[in-house]
Amino acid sequence: MNVLDLPPTTDSVPAARRFIRARLPEGVVDIDTAALLVSEVVTNAILHARTPVTLTVQELGTVVRISVRDGSPVAPRTHAFSTTSTTGRGLRLLEELAIRWGVQQDASTGGKIVWFEVGPEDAEGSGSGLAAFSGDWFEGVSSEL
Repeated sequence: MNVLDLPPTTDSVPAARRFIRARLPEGVVDIDTAALLVSEVVTNAILHARTPVTLTVQELGTVVRISVRDGSPVAPRTHAFSTTSTTGRGLRLLEELAIRWGVQQDASTGGKIVWFEVGPEDAEGSGSGLAAFSGDWFEGVSSEL
């Protein structure tokens, strides 16, 4: 397992991408997809949680789980942005590109962990998204992605 602690600054987003690119097995995982998704999740953590972020990469056989921990207990949610908006696509990208993704509470920090899994380059996202949320902590989160 590989771990990177990041400060809540915009410089952390490219650092997270570099970290992912350097640690994923080439040819086994779609590295470009993983880098895009980690950019979205880390950006959301920095913009909304405004706390330090911990990025974790864990190999689970042919699947890699990437987790982003922040100090905010607020669950991610989609917003109704216009099609020309430059924001608001992170959760939709997770839904479309990750094999699975979800959110769990982090009892150690009082925050949350947003995680997603990527796999072989020929694997497609399963669209599991909000179904992967655990517990009733996310009750009321819209599944309209």
